[in-house]
Amino acid sequence: MTVSPALMAMTQAAAGADREWGQHLSAECATCHRTSGARQGGIPAITGLPPDQFIALMLSYKERQRDNVVMQAIAARLSRDEIEALAAHYGSLDAAD
Repeated sequence: MTVSPALMAMTQAAAGADREWGQHLSAECATCHRTSGARQGGIPAITGLPPDQFIALMLSYKERQRDNVVMQAIAARLSRDEIEALAAHYGSLDAAD
């Protein structure tokens, strides 16, 4: 199996991200995703995602490749380091339904 350089870079970045900072940043996420990060109605669960997947999702919102104006606005305000910290935080939590 060949891993793309972009995916490798995302995985390495997420591994070095600051989980505590991500926990602090997650206060805004809890507005919609609740502190549990569990799926609720049309709002998807965000806990337990592999960090590289979380980063890819957030970057796709940031670049307006995924269609959700709320998430696009939130992602647009986040730096790459903040997205990586959030990925480390949510990736460290058990997946919620």
